[in-house]
Amino acid sequence: MDIQRIGIVGAGAWGTALAVAARRAGRDVVLQAHEPEVAAAVNDRHENPFLPGIALDPAIRAITGPAQALEADAVLLVAPAQFLRRVCASVAAVWPAGLPAVICAKGIEQGSGALMSEAVAAVLPQAPLAVLSGPSFAAEVAHGLPTAVTLASSDLALARTLAAALGSAPFRVYASDDMVGAELGGAVKNVLAIGCGIVEGRGLGDNARAALITRGLAEIIRLGDTLGAKASTFMGLSGLGDLVLTCNAMQSRNFSLGVALGEGRSLGEVLGERKSVAEGVYTAASVMALAGRHGVDMPICRAVDAVLNGGAGVEETIAGLLARPVGAEFKGKG
Repeated sequence: MDIQRIGIVGAGAWGTALAVAARRAGRDVVLQAHEPEVAAAVNDRHENPFLPGIALDPAIRAITGPAQALEADAVLLVAPAQFLRRVCASVAAVWPAGLPAVICAKGIEQGSGALMSEAVAAVLPQAPLAVLSGPSFAAEVAHGLPTAVTLASSDLALARTLAAALGSAPFRVYASDDMVGAELGGAVKNVLAIGCGIVEGRGLGDNARAALITRGLAEIIRLGDTLGAKASTFMGLSGLGDLVLTCNAMQSRNFSLGVALGEGRSLGEVLGERKSVAEGVYTAASVMALAGRHGVDMPICRAVDAVLNGGAGVEETIAGLLARPVGAEFKGKG
């Protein structure tokens, strides 16, 4: 497969950063924007208000109709996770058979508990699927700062082809055949990042945050093992790498939201003043539903979900976690 033209559905900060990365890799890029004024800004002024301060290559062309983005060799799906199924359904009738869909949204669908690949496969059965995930802030990617990510597909040859098409010296793309693992790492880390933000906002210290990251990773591995993911994936970029980045930086929408909650602000107040999406808010309940369905214990994620969706207070939730019995760090042999 020769991939020269990349279509991108979703012109938010991450979609725009990926457009810059793909163009830097020498690909022709068409960027679909939901808002006509965003498309006009990209085409006329070579800038995007969702990613201020970045001068876009004039060769990046913006359009408003998602179907136009399908005139490509591969399509990156960068719509928010909870809208991804709807966006794909809107173009399902005209999606060419064999055109790869690269899922760049991180989350678990509310209601269905579906992974993003499951949601997309349900409406685009004709599309070979891949997932792009890993530690990557949009502004840093757009500025050309060194970044490494994972591109996973059950078809490893496809993953390698896509990785080669998108990769460049500053944007290193590693191929994987563990799509489920890449998706779970990218989704659950957002929930854990809110927890780490609460720790920061409450002034509980670096020790507590390190413990939450490490024990949170154990929760991801337990859920991944049940769903058939590889434990090694969670030690890589789309697991530990993404978790460490998102749990330690105010650039992270999820971490900064958690900080605000830890400082005593209400969820409604914080969300009301934001235009960007903190996916962990919507993923928390879905993670717990998925864990419950498979009998997986995820106490940290459950605590974050209780604060976000169950009306639990921060103090009582933290006290509950600290009161849990302490057992062996690792279960089983070794």
